[in-house]
Amino acid sequence: MYTIAALYHFTRFEDPAALKPALLDLCVSQDVKGTLLLAQEGVNGTIAGPRAGIDAVIAHLRGLPGCKELEWKEATSETPPFPRMKVRIKREIVTMGQPDVDPASKVGNYVDPADWNELITSPDVAVIDTRNDYEVAIGTFEGAIDPETKSFGEFPAWWEKNKDRFHNKRIAMFCTGGIRCEKSTNYLLGQGVEDVYHLKGGILKYLEEVPEEESTWDGDCFVFDARVSVGHGLKEGPHLLCHGCRQPILPQDTHRPEYEHGVSCHNCFDKTSDWDKERFRERQKQIKLAEARGQG
Repeated sequence: MYTIAALYHFTRFEDPAALKPALLDLCVSQDVKGTLLLAQEGVNGTIAGPRAGIDAVIAHLRGLPGCKELEWKEATSETPPFPRMKVRIKREIVTMGQPDVDPASKVGNYVDPADWNELITSPDVAVIDTRNDYEVAIGTFEGAIDPETKSFGEFPAWWEKNKDRFHNKRIAMFCTGGIRCEKSTNYLLGQGVEDVYHLKGGILKYLEEVPEEESTWDGDCFVFDARVSVGHGLKEGPHLLCHGCRQPILPQDTHRPEYEHGVSCHNCFDKTSDWDKERFRERQKQIKLAEARGQG
């Protein structure tokens, strides 16, 4: 059984690159795999491995400057969710492209999952899903507004264009685990919006804690690991991943004429060139060769 830990924490790292070698060495030695992002604004990522290995990496991360209060969410998987371990140095741990945004200084009001339904059903509250369009497509909260953004970096422009719709509303926002809401609530506070709220722990915490019969969540939640999606109780959902566009698809979508394993699906068939598809086929061929050699 593999333990999966999803985590993020906003703090100030003066030299994130200096933190990489020891962190990567520890992960490798503990047979922990996944991706961790380090930037001057903090750490973000999802890792999986044996219980003792995850505990060791979490303890190391909480020992980094300003990370004593780092929190994480756990799930389990029968199969390894990630093929390798990567520690990457980034400009941002989640890309918004707004240099003045600083979630470590101030964010919106946290709302516990148990109190979320009451808030979002209030008539003076506008509920905004801050995730990407392909994530929203497979599940969201009832009545939530979908900005139809293809990346989180598009959110500020969407807000600027639509802000007048919300002049007399309290704003409640949510995302998968909370990291995008930390940034988006700080951004709205900087834009002069006063009543801003976000779901503490994100959708994952809500699905973990709120009984399905009381839930206002409709569908599944996309996750950035081999599970692809989860539902209530964090049970693995039905979705697969198209490795051509990295978007979730359902098992029945593999029978559509546009689908080719590792190459394309109905979402991306018309969006990639013949050269792209040949490149993806070669990649898939190399994956199969590696698996045959026992390196997959």
